Amino acid sequence: YGAGEKVAILSKPDLLLSSGNPEPSENDRQFTKRLKACGEMMGIELLDHLIIGHSSYVSLREEGLWNQ
Repeated sequence: YGAGEKVAILSKPDLLLSSGNPEPSENDRQFTKRLKACGEMMGIELLDHLIIGHSSYVSLREEGLWNQ
């Protein structure tokens, strides 16, 4: 990635210690919106937001939640 491109990774300890589902919560979606907006103000493109669970992950971009 270039200097102005970033990927946010969210590791939820409760999901890592269980067989929890890493589906994004409404708070996760709102956090992503705020993070993208802050990045845009600073000229940093946020490429994706990954939520890591026990044995799987969710990419908000892949799930179609990126521009919501």
